[in-house]
Amino acid sequence: MDKSFVEDGSIADYQQLMHEIYDLPGDRNFSMSDILAQQQRFTMRALKGIRKGDLRRLRLNLLDAFSWSMTVVNRMHFNIEEILWRRFPYLCSYCGACPCVCKIQKPSHRLEPPINESKRPPTLRDFQKMFSEIYPGSGRTLADAGVHWAEETGEMSEAIHAYIHEHRPEQLKNIAAEMADFVSCTFGVANSAGIDVAKGLAELFYKNCLACHHLPCTCPVEYINKFDFEKLPEFAPVQEQTAIQ
Repeated sequence: MDKSFVEDGSIADYQQLMHEIYDLPGDRNFSMSDILAQQQRFTMRALKGIRKGDLRRLRLNLLDAFSWSMTVVNRMHFNIEEILWRRFPYLCSYCGACPCVCKIQKPSHRLEPPINESKRPPTLRDFQKMFSEIYPGSGRTLADAGVHWAEETGEMSEAIHAYIHEHRPEQLKNIAAEMADFVSCTFGVANSAGIDVAKGLAELFYKNCLACHHLPCTCPVEYINKFDFEKLPEFAPVQEQTAIQ
C-alpha cells in the first residue's frame, strides 16, 4: 500500500513514514557517517540558496536535509517528537521564556523549562508555529538563521561521531539534545524564509519515496549520491513569500 505525508500530520507520523520508505535500503547501503554526509550535503545546498537568494533551492534542499535527519534519528532509535517537546516545551530551551529573552537577560547557564502538556503541538505545522513564537523571525536575519543551522548541523555530527568512537551511554543524551537543536533550527530557517514545512513535505512525499515513488525506496545508491533537485523538472518552482504568523 502506498504511503504519504499529509499537511496536518505529526512529526511522529513523518518519522514513521521515513522509517517505512528509507530504513530498509538505508540500513543495507549507508553507514551512519554516510547518512550524516547526506544530511550535511543538503543542508549546505540549502545554505547556498540563502546566499544566492534562491528560495526554490533553499526550500527543496531544506526539506531534504530535514528528511535525512529523520534517517539519522531512526538509526539511533529515538523519538524525535518527544525529544523536541522535552527540550522546547513552548519555551526557549536556554532562558525558559516565550518569546526567547536570551539576548536581553544573557543567562549564564541553561534552565530546565517547565513542561505544560496542554500546550504540546499536535502537528508538525503546529511545532513550526511554536518555534516562530519562541524565536520570532524579527529577531534575526535569514543569513543569521542559516549560520545557526549550520552550527547545529556540525554539532549533531560531532556528538554522534563521539559516540561511535567511545560508546559511552551518557553521550546519548547529548546526541538527543543536538538532534532537537538541529530540528529547531530547521524550523527557524523555514520561518525566516516563509517556508511551510508541512506543505512542502506533503508535496514531496505524496507517494512513497520522493524520487522513485516505491515503498521501500529502490533508488540506486549511485543515484542517491548524485541526487540534485535542480536537475529534476517535476519539482516546479514554488514561491512562498509570507512567513508563518
